[in-house]
Amino acid sequence: MAAVGQRRPHSPDHLHNSQALVKRQRTDDQQLIIGSVTKDGIRRTSNLLAPIMQLAGHGGEVLSMRFSPDGQVAASASADRTLLLWRTYDECENFMMLRGHKNAVLEVHWFTNGETLLSCSADKSVRCWDTEAGVQVKRLSEHTAIVNSCCPLQRGPPLFVSGGDDCRVKVWDMRSKRSIQTLEAPAPVCSVAFAAAGDQVYSAGLDNNITAWELRKGAAGLTLQGHADTVTGLRVSPEGNHLLSNSMDNTLRVWDVRPYAPANRCEKVLYGHQHSFEQGLLRCDWSPDGSRVSAGSADRVVYIWDVGGCHMGQDQVLSS
Repeated sequence: MAAVGQRRPHSPDHLHNSQALVKRQRTDDQQLIIGSVTKDGIRRTSNLLAPIMQLAGHGGEVLSMRFSPDGQVAASASADRTLLLWRTYDECENFMMLRGHKNAVLEVHWFTNGETLLSCSADKSVRCWDTEAGVQVKRLSEHTAIVNSCCPLQRGPPLFVSGGDDCRVKVWDMRSKRSIQTLEAPAPVCSVAFAAAGDQVYSAGLDNNITAWELRKGAAGLTLQGHADTVTGLRVSPEGNHLLSNSMDNTLRVWDVRPYAPANRCEKVLYGHQHSFEQGLLRCDWSPDGSRVSAGSADRVVYIWDVGGCHMGQDQVLSS
């Protein structure tokens, strides 16, 4: 069956059933402005309708979520095999559902054009979606096992990378029907990332190490060692000079991935978040300015650290 995108109806009943909002009513004479202070003494740092907006609509665990490049739309991926698109502001309307995956959707990303989504799934496929038309535009099925992670190139041509339990890292071009490069990893791959320059991809998984692959040579270059358990998340910093990793050893690490960096490339080790016996693939990310990093946690808390300074531990905790 072909993949389809369903635009959600706009009836009040649907909004009531699909999402719960924790908010105060906005009035014409009480606009929410960044930097303003609410009656409760909370300084606003965004133009969200309320400090906390709860989105509900998936029929299973939410495994991944990303904001579009302009911040206007959020895409979520779930164990219910669907992708949902949400408006960031006002009522956080859930306006589209993308169907096509046959198993849990494990990760989702936006391409830089802000119109195309990239997803990977336990159904062994990687898929691309046109969010304007609400349709699937590519289904790539070369992996022979669960595809745990995918990541597009931040700038430049429409390239992306995927990695899975088949111990393969595959590089793709949206303009090609098949992968343009396949790299054999030493162990099942749980997370991948594309270097900002587009000349390398990073992979990590059950061997506890992070491998930097030289695409021109088609071989492993740098190996980053330090984690004591499976690496579940990788993310390149906005400026491209650092790599963030999340591991089941309950640490985040910040690595210097510049070409001529010192031998000890691990700059920071961050503590606070937790992995559990469920062994979920907890991810990690940077703030747009690169000053902070965040990670989900098995204790249902989002942890945020300040890495712009020299803080070597937990800086801030946001609890659900």
